[in-house]
Amino acid sequence: MSNSHLFLNPVFISTPLQNGVGRYISQLQRVVLKFCKNHGSSRGMREFIESGLVNYAKENPGVVVYLKPRRHRSPVIKAEYLNGDTQWITCRNFTQEEILKWLTLLKTQSKNHTGDRLRKLWYSDHPSIQGPWTPYTFRDPRLNLVQFPNEELSQPANLEKSSEQELIELFEKQKILE
Repeated sequence: MSNSHLFLNPVFISTPLQNGVGRYISQLQRVVLKFCKNHGSSRGMREFIESGLVNYAKENPGVVVYLKPRRHRSPVIKAEYLNGDTQWITCRNFTQEEILKWLTLLKTQSKNHTGDRLRKLWYSDHPSIQGPWTPYTFRDPRLNLVQFPNEELSQPANLEKSSEQELIELFEKQKILE
C-alpha cells in the first residue's frame, strides 16, 4: 500500500443535505463566468454569454450566474457549491457548446472528489480485487435450472471418505487378516 493517501484530505462518504430523500436539491449555488472582452481565447465564452446565457439562467433558476469581465486574462468558470467548495475550469478556446456542457456537468455534480480520500468503516491491509464474498459466490451454476427437491443433488457424488470411515475400514481389514 502506498503512502500517497497521507497527503489527501480525509472525507467521510455522505449524502449532502440527504439529497434524494425528499426532493432533489441542486448543489451548485453560484457560477462566475470570467472572460476578456477583447482577447481571442474568450470568443466562445462571449458567444455563450450573447446567445445561450439567458436560456441557461431560465432553465436553472436555483443557480446564480455572475459575469466578470477581466482584461487580458483567459476565460474561467468558477463554480461554488452549497457546502462551500469551489471548482475552477479554464475555458481557453472553448466553444459555446463546450461551455454549456461544462456548466451542466457542474450543475449535476456535488463536488470534484479527485483530491479527497474517502473514508470507510472498514480497513484491510490486503483489499480484495474480486469484490465482496456472498453465499452464492462459488455455487454451481447448474443449480439455477434445477427443480427442487432433486434426488441427484441431495446425494453428493464425489464426497471423499472421512477419516473416521477410513479408520473403520482399516480396522475391519485388520480383523479379517487375523
